[in-house]
Amino acid sequence: MLRLTDFIIDCPDTMKLAAFYSEVVGLPVKEGSNADWASIEFGDIELAFIQVEDYRAPQWPDSEHPKQFHLDFEVDDIEAEQRRVLSLGATLERDCVGSSGYGFRVYSDPIGHPFCLCRNKGVQWIDQRPVWPERDQ
Repeated sequence: MLRLTDFIIDCPDTMKLAAFYSEVVGLPVKEGSNADWASIEFGDIELAFIQVEDYRAPQWPDSEHPKQFHLDFEVDDIEAEQRRVLSLGATLERDCVGSSGYGFRVYSDPIGHPFCLCRNKGVQWIDQRPVWPERDQ
């Protein structure tokens, strides 16, 4: 049986990036984290940060320096969450939210990794998982 245990992000400063994402998701940096490896626990999965010498940041959407991953975060209030992540050091890269208030926005974290805040019509969160409505045919 295969199961995902870690999502690992290369970075030049593990504690700094872990602190950023800790604030974004509202969970603490795991005890024992250090300059080589830091993580945040999400139940059985950890979002982890590993220190890489000579780190080269992605320059999204530049294909010469492509993204190395991206995270999507579903939110209830995209405007409030945008203010919060911008105050933590994120940068807005692209706004794909329509006039209805639904869609997504792409941001880069303090070292250039892209992530999205998403507001998707009809999504319900049940037991910490998104439940998607049936799509119109």
